[in-house]
Amino acid sequence: MSDPYNSAPARPPVAVLNDTMVTTAPELAGYRVVRSLGLVRGITVRSRSVVGNFLGGLQTLFGGNITIYTELCEQARMETYRDMLTHARQLGANAVIAVRYDATELMTGLTEVLCYGTAVVVEPVGG
Repeated sequence: MSDPYNSAPARPPVAVLNDTMVTTAPELAGYRVVRSLGLVRGITVRSRSVVGNFLGGLQTLFGGNITIYTELCEQARMETYRDMLTHARQLGANAVIAVRYDATELMTGLTEVLCYGTAVVVEPVGG
């Protein structure tokens, strides 16, 4: 519905930063970047417990997916992803592009997991 007292065209709603507004690509399909806010990241350092190492060692005897380590890795990735989104929201971003993960073994049994990308403000193409 148009406002007869306001001649400005109605603008489409601004996109909200959620999982659909995060991509590993350098751009977000259907949107154009109107402002780059810089690098955002989430980081965690994880260690394997003695129990985890024991159970993981048992699983290696049978081969296949070492589920205890898979779960540990997935928890670390989700935590860093969530922290990256929090950082992006703090900067006022409504999207994150060029997202990447990195992991570094700091010492035996101690691993750093990093999730990072570029926080941006986007608007729908044609908007």
